[in-house]
Amino acid sequence: MHLELRHLRTVHAIHEQGGLARAAEILNITQSALSHQVKALEEQAGTPLFVRRAKPMRLSAAGMRLLRLAEQVLPLVSATEAEFKGVEAGRIGRLHIAMECHACFDWLLPVLDIFRRAWPDVDVDIRQRLAFGALPALVREEVDLVISSDPEDLPDVIFQPLFDYAPTLVVPAGHPLVAKGHADPADLAGETLITYPMDRARLDVFSQFLTPAGVEPARQRTVELTAVALMLVASGRGVAVMPDWVLRREAANPELAMLPLGPQGIRRRLYAAVRANDLSQPYMAHVLRLSRTEPLRMLRGPAA
Repeated sequence: MHLELRHLRTVHAIHEQGGLARAAEILNITQSALSHQVKALEEQAGTPLFVRRAKPMRLSAAGMRLLRLAEQVLPLVSATEAEFKGVEAGRIGRLHIAMECHACFDWLLPVLDIFRRAWPDVDVDIRQRLAFGALPALVREEVDLVISSDPEDLPDVIFQPLFDYAPTLVVPAGHPLVAKGHADPADLAGETLITYPMDRARLDVFSQFLTPAGVEPARQRTVELTAVALMLVASGRGVAVMPDWVLRREAANPELAMLPLGPQGIRRRLYAAVRANDLSQPYMAHVLRLSRTEPLRMLRGPAA
């Protein structure tokens, strides 16, 4: 017996409507065509599916078995069709994110909180374990967006600029560098440098400041949490370099001082890397727009 969805819809409609005429109207076919369809289905089944003498027309025992199948299958099919329509319309999708920027949690989580209210049917996740191979994971379609400050030439990947930031040195308030007003690479040669647990190539203090100058800190200590790193700095256990958006809320902390890297400071740009095909998705455009505007509000601080 070869069953098709139209057969299940036929059985379900006749049962619900109690006759061929009303069922044909619901199915948008002629009563004659529906009658032929039922006859062909009964020939396949080798047994009557309906008790035709009953008023209203009702299912036989064999027909009831098909009805139970229809009641299981048709809702699943309808739900799947609706889901695909949502995907086509850009309402449903997946937004899995990986970050090469540990401190980006500070602004990304508020952005995603706004985003998920606007796009409740988009599956949102942050894939922390892929931080060390974020861009290859994007190419392999394991994630859908990567936050990075180091754009690369990758096939079918576009780096969308988000905003600029300044990697900034934070030291204890009484540190000798405070009087100098900025830090040169050699100034960190005798320091314990507190960093996030990331590859050196992804840490601005190394890639943009120390490594080009051939300078190594006396010691490197890795810390997962920003709050813990700042507590260690305030306690005189070391110094750290963090983006200015992290340190803005510490501006009034009397135990900490912030200094530019070099006399002129360093400016970096943060990017969102996405696959070219995903740029047309409305929800992707929205999260990119939020990622450009919301962190800048954080950087500016509350209006006076």
